[in-house]
Amino acid sequence: MSRRLFGTDGVRGRFGEEPLTEPTVRGLAVAVGHRVSAHAPGAAVLVAGDTRASSPVLARWIEQGLAAGGARPVDLGTLPTAAVARLVPERRAAAGVVLSASHNPAADNGIKLIGADGFKWSDEAELALERSLVPHPASAARVVAERDAAAAGDYLGALRAAGGDLRGLRLLLDCANGAASSLAGPLFAALGARVEVIFDRPDGSNINLGCGSTHPEALAASVAAGGFDLGFALDGDADRALLVDERGEVRDGDAMMFLWARHLAARSELEPRAIVATSMSNLGLEHALAPDGIAVVRCGVGDREVVATLRAGGLRLGGEQSGHLVDLARSTTGDGLLTAVVLASLIAEAGRPVSDLLAGFRRYPQLLVNVKVRSKPPLEGLPAVAAAARAAEVRLGADGRLLLRYSGTEPLARIMLEGPDEPTLHTLADELATALRTEIGA
Repeated sequence: MSRRLFGTDGVRGRFGEEPLTEPTVRGLAVAVGHRVSAHAPGAAVLVAGDTRASSPVLARWIEQGLAAGGARPVDLGTLPTAAVARLVPERRAAAGVVLSASHNPAADNGIKLIGADGFKWSDEAELALERSLVPHPASAARVVAERDAAAAGDYLGALRAAGGDLRGLRLLLDCANGAASSLAGPLFAALGARVEVIFDRPDGSNINLGCGSTHPEALAASVAAGGFDLGFALDGDADRALLVDERGEVRDGDAMMFLWARHLAARSELEPRAIVATSMSNLGLEHALAPDGIAVVRCGVGDREVVATLRAGGLRLGGEQSGHLVDLARSTTGDGLLTAVVLASLIAEAGRPVSDLLAGFRRYPQLLVNVKVRSKPPLEGLPAVAAAARAAEVRLGADGRLLLRYSGTEPLARIMLEGPDEPTLHTLADELATALRTEIGA
């Protein structure tokens, strides 16, 4: 069955258009209510959202639908996704619902579902819910959800406990005008840092607008010009963070995992001695961690793929280049504030500039090429493409990497090449693209 509602990270779309219309959202909430109340009538479901103007509207529809389905909605207000994931098991709630489109523009929104264990719902659970969904029209019934006034304080307390002494560290935070806008400054100040915060004035329409992890340019310039030790850029629901070093250079999730993995390994806290990275993470990460005996296990793209691979392998740390990092010893999903606290703490402890700590991390040149195709037969069954791929892999050897795949949503074949010599990558990409166009080009 093809998916109508759920994508790689819950439901997402433009507010007011399908699937984020009132009947569909209510129907989804009723289905969630029925599912959780079948096991525990009146079970609590925690609801929170980011700072989009549409989030309170979605929250009202969700809470009314949950109540109609037999659940007890508990309103947490504006909180990051990771806060809900942490609080659901702590509160012994049956589920959590987060209203956010993460790093998307303000006109979009979304719905993320959290299970009783604090992990996001599985694909199978979402699909079963989708099959049971029946749209529900607006209701005149008024539902006043229970409020949990202690939620934000409890979440901040857990983050403070994960941090170290940040006295002497001067940092700049970009909150993306999102869910962490009122939390980030007090958190880092409580840990002793000298902290300044930008893009922390949400007005319902400025979330991720020219700021945050998708637009870290202003933060990077301000860190370099202002003499800060480091900076962090969050996104709308604060489930990811990007690091900016003292020179104003943006350091992505690969560089951050390099720092985090080596820190854990040095304390014998990374057993097995491996991390998880997606197929898009730079080959330089593997080479940089190899001297420390830390392996990199590859998985598909998406934070749920990362978490599933971590859990299957009994591993602790993994993430994506986007800055969506997961430490299963501390969180069930990506938590940008936690990431920033842990990295700031290890940097403060080291007493060295970020650029110095990352001197051992060398990013390999990476080339991405898209080829428009008329069909998507198995790539290994195309003789010219298979031959060009084999030749590329032989040419690259152990110092390079080829990833050849189709887009899941567009009529495109994607070529990704990595290696130490960029001109060679362009030559190999041209050969692969020519083979693709010859056999299945549009």
